Amino acid sequence: MALTQERNRLLEYPVERLAEVIKDVGFKCTSCAKCCTRVFNGHVFLLDRDVSSLKAVDPSALEPAPDPEFCDKNGIFYVSGYSLRTQEDSAGSCWFLEKGRCRIYNRRFAICRIYPYMLHREPDKQGIIDWRQFSGLDQHGEYDTEIPYDVILDLARETKEYENAFLTQEIRFLEFMQDYFSVQGLRHVQKVYDNQLKRYNQGDEITIMVFCDGSLKSHRIRKKKFKLS
Repeated sequence: MALTQERNRLLEYPVERLAEVIKDVGFKCTSCAKCCTRVFNGHVFLLDRDVSSLKAVDPSALEPAPDPEFCDKNGIFYVSGYSLRTQEDSAGSCWFLEKGRCRIYNRRFAICRIYPYMLHREPDKQGIIDWRQFSGLDQHGEYDTEIPYDVILDLARETKEYENAFLTQEIRFLEFMQDYFSVQGLRHVQKVYDNQLKRYNQGDEITIMVFCDGSLKSHRIRKKKFKLS
């Protein structure tokens, strides 16, 4: 219900309001590649349509998204989608980042196309929940550049569309899991979740079910060991 309410707020949000933010910020990418690293941006969550595109390019670049939402009594985790694999270096560089450039730039994914713009509500450092429209302000790129207004509107529309697709995918996952747990006689067990997560962090292999295209896919994964540099 909370996600549905959030999506309703998003749909009511005027594209022109986000366009004004984009215009005022005037962000210009300088190809620093910071946003293409786990250290700077965590992980890249993929929409189902991105997963289909990625399978055609390099299926090995897929991995279950981190922070699974549920764990059943048998120690099996459940997560709402896939993320983009990272390299095993100290920065956690994107799988497709090579010498500071994207190897599939013309086929990059939805979140990569709109970044650093966003349109969702989250708390700030003081816990105040409000709309967030830009990621990493003053931490990368250049600002106050002139952007053609037709480009600005396209960015605003695409950003809003991405956020809607993300919320819709999350809602579908929760609805699916409610039915799945009911039919299978399962429920989320926090104590098992915590114990399994501890085992995973210690290097044990775990089972995680990934929700994609309306069904669950099983994976056995082990925590990566990143190289220091």
